[in-house]
Amino acid sequence: MVSASLRKCLMLKRGGVVSLVGAGGKTSLMFRIARELSEAGESVLTTTTTKIFPPTKEQSPYIILSVSLKEILKRAKMLLKDTLHLSAAFGQADARGKLPGFPPEFIDELWKARVFQWILVEADGAARRPLKAPASHEPVIPESSGWLIAVVGLDAVGRPLGEKWVFRPELYADITGLSLGESVTEASVGVAIIHEKGMMKKFGIRNSESGISGNRAVFRFVFLNKADHPGGPEAGRKIAGFLEKHNNESALKGILIGKALHDPPIMKYYAF
Repeated sequence: MVSASLRKCLMLKRGGVVSLVGAGGKTSLMFRIARELSEAGESVLTTTTTKIFPPTKEQSPYIILSVSLKEILKRAKMLLKDTLHLSAAFGQADARGKLPGFPPEFIDELWKARVFQWILVEADGAARRPLKAPASHEPVIPESSGWLIAVVGLDAVGRPLGEKWVFRPELYADITGLSLGESVTEASVGVAIIHEKGMMKKFGIRNSESGISGNRAVFRFVFLNKADHPGGPEAGRKIAGFLEKHNNESALKGILIGKALHDPPIMKYYAF
């Protein structure tokens, strides 16, 4: 086990916007990071640019629901007198019980207000699958993001490529070269993370769509979650080995193998 905190391993210093993409534990990891930051005395907002289930009291003590930037900031300033961690969403829950997220530009404006030292953003959806490939409109990452964390559930490794284990399996097959029904391999997970159409594509070193994201100073990390799953640690090491070999294609700062819901959350850490 690694005793270092998520905050230290993810190089979370001086505040900023952190976007989490991928599948297999983004929400759990987001609230775990928020807990570490708030316990360190820093103010944190957790939110999303997609959709999210309302947080429990244990995850976040207060949630602000509003479409008004002015109202959110006003209420946040009051609530931050009692707690350092708040959540916010763009209005009421839908029929499935999920809260709608903010447009990425809205997150940028929230950050410019400097009410929070940290804004943590779940910037991708995965329909509760442990692995995914993004559609053309995904992930939805605010331009103000200074950190990008790709999350993968290790319980998908060795499972058949299909809807049960992978969100958008056809796209995953297209990116990785696996056929539907084949077992998900560690190498395919590595490809799905760093491919120009993969999880980190909007801020990936090989992406040229935006014109600026390939060169901007973003700290990129991978969190390989659910290492308590049988075979998880070994699968995590193999994925980390693949990513380390191809790190010139992704400019990663580090890879974490761990369990977001456990203490300690990190089992193995690779720094680059």
